[in-house]
Amino acid sequence: MILYGDKMSYISLVRRRIFEIIEPAEKNDKTSYIFDMAILSLIFLNVFTAVISTVSTIESRYDHFLYIFEVFSVTIFTGEYLARIWTCIEYDKFSKPFYGRLSYIFTPMALVDILAILPFYFSVLGFDLRMVRVLRLFRLFRVAKVGRYFKALDMIKIVFKSRMEELTISIVMIVMILILASSIMYYLENPVQPEAFSSIPASMWWAIATLTTVGYGDVYPITSMGRFMGAIIAVAGVGLFALPAGIIASGFMEQIEKKDQSSSHPKYCCHCGKKIDF
Repeated sequence: MILYGDKMSYISLVRRRIFEIIEPAEKNDKTSYIFDMAILSLIFLNVFTAVISTVSTIESRYDHFLYIFEVFSVTIFTGEYLARIWTCIEYDKFSKPFYGRLSYIFTPMALVDILAILPFYFSVLGFDLRMVRVLRLFRLFRVAKVGRYFKALDMIKIVFKSRMEELTISIVMIVMILILASSIMYYLENPVQPEAFSSIPASMWWAIATLTTVGYGDVYPITSMGRFMGAIIAVAGVGLFALPAGIIASGFMEQIEKKDQSSSHPKYCCHCGKKIDF
């Protein structure tokens, strides 16, 4: 006979073990490691099939196989998603059974998980095929799930968070220059090219292509003053759009230096005196 308290304790132990398995593997946890590798392999295979299924000859020939693989993948990802919701209360910040799980559902990675499987269920429920075709692009969200398994990807989040103020200022500057360049070119070129520079928003296409130094050449100034201003805007764009890249690069260098410094100075446990491995 299993007492109620013992049953709850057993469920807690099972939930804790499932939580340990589906989370990124800790050292010496082979079961969790195998699970991680299996999910990662399935993610990359899904992205691969999503890409090759856009080739009409492949889709027509292997449509049945691709559908079976999609059903299998969605079943696995759905089970993983439900398991994460069930076990998320093992986190301290999601410890409350109801509100904790509700909060977890709206976390970025949980939203990625649900977006990765929703297109399949929409197609099964008989939604408009045109809508389903667009929603199938969300299958590519499955590649974002790999972020959970690579701790090195956390550095990207840290860099953007630490450099948010500088990035915000640079983006505001870019937007201001974009609006200014579009406005100048509109007033200079609209009288002679009313179709190409029909409005300031329409002129933004030229401004973006010029400031990013892409220069598609489909729209360009033909007046002398327009070409002169276009040259100045193009030169300004070289340095302006390089600014966010420089800010991000410096942020990465700073984080790498911090990581090297922390690894070069080993830490020891204050109780037993043994070296702590990170």
